[in-house]
Amino acid sequence: MTTRVLVADDDPTLRDLLSEIMADDGHEIDTAADGDEAIAAMTRQRPDLVLTDLRMPGVDGLRVVDAARRCDPPAPVIVLTAFGSVPKAVEAMRRGAFDFVTKPIESPKALRALAAKAIASEAAEIAEGEPSPARAAPTPAPSRAKPGRSSEPAPSEDGPIFHDPASKRLLDLISRVAARDTTILLSGESGAGKEVVAREIHRHSPRSSGPFVALNCGAVPDSLFESQLFGHVKGAFTGAHADRVGVFEEADGGSLLLDEVADLTAQAQVKLLRALELRCITRVGESVERPVDVRLIAASHKDLKAEVAAGRFREDLFYRLSVFPLEVPPLRDRPGDILPLVYGFLDRLGEADRPLTGGAEAALMGYRWPGNVRQLRNVMERAIILAGDGPIEPQHLGLDGVSTTPMVGAPAGAAVSEEEDDAATSLKDMERQAILEALEAHDGNRRKAAESLGIALRTLQYKLKSYGMTKK
Repeated sequence: MTTRVLVADDDPTLRDLLSEIMADDGHEIDTAADGDEAIAAMTRQRPDLVLTDLRMPGVDGLRVVDAARRCDPPAPVIVLTAFGSVPKAVEAMRRGAFDFVTKPIESPKALRALAAKAIASEAAEIAEGEPSPARAAPTPAPSRAKPGRSSEPAPSEDGPIFHDPASKRLLDLISRVAARDTTILLSGESGAGKEVVAREIHRHSPRSSGPFVALNCGAVPDSLFESQLFGHVKGAFTGAHADRVGVFEEADGGSLLLDEVADLTAQAQVKLLRALELRCITRVGESVERPVDVRLIAASHKDLKAEVAAGRFREDLFYRLSVFPLEVPPLRDRPGDILPLVYGFLDRLGEADRPLTGGAEAALMGYRWPGNVRQLRNVMERAIILAGDGPIEPQHLGLDGVSTTPMVGAPAGAAVSEEEDDAATSLKDMERQAILEALEAHDGNRRKAAESLGIALRTLQYKLKSYGMTKK
């Protein structure tokens, strides 16, 4: 069956190139010189795939994404951007874009492969009558928060962000294992986002309409742990004034995350192993076995193999939990996620229009992040406060050991490494060129240029001032 691809770009040379690349795979091609033409073309005939530039005169690529997702059924979209506008690219993904690539197109083969993947994903989505995992919206559910646990299916405030190649490899593994009820063991440093990954697995699974329950094993006192896991009946112990379900029963029909599973006591390990083997639990204080249907995801920042070798964790339980191990990379090993996370945090904190200087971006990219995503979020909250009404600069971040290009008001004599200076300069040059192109495309109209760049007008005005650029 012939597939139809809509190519939207205001650059006729690139539009022709993209058309040739897609035609080489046997697709029928429609073209549009701007967003208005693209939306009109989709109204006439639904495409199987849309390739659209983000920055176009008039209606921009984000509006094209919105229109494509309103098609019946929704059409997959791959967006292109000339200067790697992180906030706008992230926003496109949030609105439902399948993926994005940066221009110039260095690998036609890779683009064709990505297009084939987008079309195949949408075809599977249509056949199943369900949203595809990469874009499915979480199903809200009332919170039943209890000590040490949460049961909201919505994704955490940290993400998910899957922009760096390392994160995309992890997302691929998530998509493969989510469809099965395989028990998963997540490893990774504290704050790296293990619960975010667990929620993604649940959200992409056939259990997504069921509950997601998370229990931090290290946050529950030993004396209450068995009750938290399996529940208890009234009178089972002092203070047990009523029957209470545990996390296994609460997660019945859904997914259960046991975080920091290495902190389980020896007795709890035995009982957890039995529950996994028999798929039933017994409440504290009664002898009735209750069947449970739960997909278990365990997580730990400790090396469970080392814990087994040290005699602190049962070997049989380790093998029961690690049917499909997944490692969540630390933030320093996925630098492509840092700025998308930063802008995501600013957005959630109501500071989407807050500008960051090139030096601040370079400092964020150059830091090692021992506290991972959690530390990054805290740094941005603090920086917003310290920056007041102005832009976020390096000194507002409080990142020890990171030096960047000195700013006005920075301490005299601040050391700057050659690599850090190059990074800051590169970011500034790229940003300055993007601003120049936007102003030229809109005849010097700052408001329209800001809109095309996906930034606030006041942010553009700050950038113009900082670069000494006069209004054209």
